[in-house]
Amino acid sequence: MQSRKNMGWIALVVALVAMNWLASLFHLRFDLTAERRYSLSQPTKELLSHLESPVHVEVFMKGEFPTGFRKLTNSVAEFLQECKEYGKGNIDFVFTDPLKGLDDSTSSRVIDSLNHFYGIYPLVLQAPGKVGDEQTQKLVLPGAVIHYKDTTVGVNLLKGERSFGNEPEQLAVLYNNVEAAMEFKFASAIQKITKTQKAVIGYALGHGEGWGYNVNDAVTTLVKNYSFDTVNIRQAPLIPPFDALVILKPTQAFNDADKLKIDQYVVHGGKVFWMIDNMYAEFDSLYKSQGFLAFDRGLNLEDLLFNYGARINQTLLQDMQSDKLPQVSTNGSEQQRLVDWPFFPILNGTNHPISRNLDGVRAMFPTSLDTVEAEGIKKTYLLTSSPNARLLDAPARIDFEYLQIAPDIRQFQNKNVPIAVLLEGKFHSLYSHRISKEQKDSMKALHYEMLDGNETANKMILVADGDIAMNPFSSSTGPLEMGTNVFTHYTFANKSFFTNCLDYLVNPTDILQTRAKEFMLRRLDPKKVEAEKTKWQLINIAVPILLVLFFGWIYQQVRRYRYAR
Repeated sequence: MQSRKNMGWIALVVALVAMNWLASLFHLRFDLTAERRYSLSQPTKELLSHLESPVHVEVFMKGEFPTGFRKLTNSVAEFLQECKEYGKGNIDFVFTDPLKGLDDSTSSRVIDSLNHFYGIYPLVLQAPGKVGDEQTQKLVLPGAVIHYKDTTVGVNLLKGERSFGNEPEQLAVLYNNVEAAMEFKFASAIQKITKTQKAVIGYALGHGEGWGYNVNDAVTTLVKNYSFDTVNIRQAPLIPPFDALVILKPTQAFNDADKLKIDQYVVHGGKVFWMIDNMYAEFDSLYKSQGFLAFDRGLNLEDLLFNYGARINQTLLQDMQSDKLPQVSTNGSEQQRLVDWPFFPILNGTNHPISRNLDGVRAMFPTSLDTVEAEGIKKTYLLTSSPNARLLDAPARIDFEYLQIAPDIRQFQNKNVPIAVLLEGKFHSLYSHRISKEQKDSMKALHYEMLDGNETANKMILVADGDIAMNPFSSSTGPLEMGTNVFTHYTFANKSFFTNCLDYLVNPTDILQTRAKEFMLRRLDPKKVEAEKTKWQLINIAVPILLVLFFGWIYQQVRRYRYAR
């Protein structure tokens, strides 16, 4: 009898050792949440499983934080642990506090360096304390740096996320959106830093496109993340086979020869990111001449864009949801206050991964667009106005009167006016059966075949505002980030939208699709919590104790019955 008991204990020990050994070899997790909150998407799994060298992630989120931010920190740790499981030993991470033990002067320099090199800037939170204590503020750095070989990139978890305010409930919404976008931000950064072959982006010139200090941020972003080149469409015999072509704010008309080059570039599989100012409306002219008349630029792109399924209208957008400018003084006073400027609308994103949950995108004198019938082309709006907008037909007078008189909301009856659209499908050539034999022969001489349409699905993005990717200039600090207001120093999500658009056009791995994640924020009803607080406390404390006592009684009854026999 004793030997049987000993054998049973030995078998139990062997089983436990075997289970632990198998657990060390095979890691299984079950995500039972409806939105798959704790599961990585397939593109991210593929990315992590094919890493060739170690990736080290340093997260700047260590310390004593309020409950909401502490939950976000835990979510980052859980996410990175999941990445480590799929990284096959090539992912490791550590949480640090780069400001710990530093005086104010040194902390300020560290913060400036992280902002300059990695785009990580601090968030001010109310530091946790005991009830009745005076509230103090705490600087936190909601971001990380990723090291791979001899390269480092930054991840700002708050970059481009819409802020709702500083109240606990409002911060909870922000943190929830940050969690939803977390996989995309880390996966995108890892992909960029580990990618051996970058997509080739062309930048169109020859028609007065933006160039110089006012596109410094856009060009720097292209050079940093892609292989970058320029092409003068007027002079080049054809457009090289770039992975994507950026056409940013042309100001001179396109002739048929230029449009034919773009047309054939598209039907040969080239992707285009159009940012077009269809009407002449420049901010500099407002201050130089105290006003101006907005009119059609005459870019001559209507037939080409119409053929692809979109149309930019001759209507200038005004919006009650807008950026601010200093009010011009009429009495000689130097004191100025910031007022809403309806010609600089703050655009809303849609449910597409490119613009989902983005902070507002600042436009400058945008025009409206709409879609037209185009066989086989899918149209998806990416940016729209607020529900309180209006449209001014060209020619439209623009002067400082709009800064002196508060706009009448009753005049703003247009809702969700589209400003940016994604076009996907097989595009047909505008010049099919329309070019001469000499043009065909000249193409053949360049070993370039004239095509009537795409053989496979293609895509392009059209934005009815050329200033959306232009950056302001500060006399003290130089070129600023696109979407920055030089008066309020607030930076909108223009750069996130710009990079997301390019990523969607040229990235075949569908990493951007992870931005489509939506996490349900399950809040407790404060009134119900207060009313039923005692009941649930008793349930959580008493029920487990009663269950233990009940199963103990069952166990004793079984023992009595067993030994009574």
